[in-house]
Amino acid sequence: MATAFRVSTDFQEHAASRGISITLPTPTIGAEIAGIDLNLPLKSADVEIIREAWLTRKVIFFRDQDISYESHLRLGRLFGELEGHPVIPHVEGHPEILIIQGVEGVKLTEESLIPFKAANKWHTDVTFRERPSIASILRARLLPPLGGDTIWSDAAAAYEGLPIAVKERIENLDAEHDIVRSFGGRVTEEKRAQLARDFPPVRHPVVRTHPETGEKILYVNYTFTTRILGVSEEDSDRLLRTLFDRIKVPEYQVRFRWTPHAIGIWDNRSTQHYAVGDYWPADRILERVTVSGDIVTP
Repeated sequence: MATAFRVSTDFQEHAASRGISITLPTPTIGAEIAGIDLNLPLKSADVEIIREAWLTRKVIFFRDQDISYESHLRLGRLFGELEGHPVIPHVEGHPEILIIQGVEGVKLTEESLIPFKAANKWHTDVTFRERPSIASILRARLLPPLGGDTIWSDAAAAYEGLPIAVKERIENLDAEHDIVRSFGGRVTEEKRAQLARDFPPVRHPVVRTHPETGEKILYVNYTFTTRILGVSEEDSDRLLRTLFDRIKVPEYQVRFRWTPHAIGIWDNRSTQHYAVGDYWPADRILERVTVSGDIVTP
């Protein structure tokens, strides 16, 4: 269970007093931090600065951090307990470090490229779980010479920008999230049946409240949300189209161009992200540590 954390409005000044630079790439979301070596155990004051920036800006970035596997795991544990994944492969000997290659662990090929580019890949990680993760720490391992950016969208800003009538319509609604919607098409029938048994569809509120900041967050995503419950199929489809489109608004987004040994850490409760698939036939490999979460509440 996440514990309450006071978000400072002057986190940049706080950081500067410790020789740490924080620059903001957009007015809404994202922060790039310099002056911390993530390969070393962090002092409590530096951890506090990282958490302030993470909660306030929702995704934070570091450059030139050639961290070890042990440092990657230690960094993830600053945010909570770590978890693996039922489908995405992991680094040998490190089940908590996922290999993110191509389509969530599936390498791009000439055959898979067209459906990959055609797909709407906006998502919040593992919302098919009853307790979706609260954070992910992604580091660049192998990058294409050009392309392969990742985009994050502020789901709190997306909710805030909705018309009042839509907010009132979705206020007390729940939606169903299902692992098979995304991962069912890439595994065998036997594995698909196992996933359905191990991860039956779950329901989460369409609008959740962030347990640490108190923000209202739009909490449906194209990759895992199958339907809105308690309304007709037609109403569900119409509402989901409206809500999915809000995440795509550029004013809510930050686009990050990966560089060697760059790291991104995002609040999985209040963001959605999109891996841009424009780099084939080059390859792109990143590694992710995922922090387990808690029950989603309205």
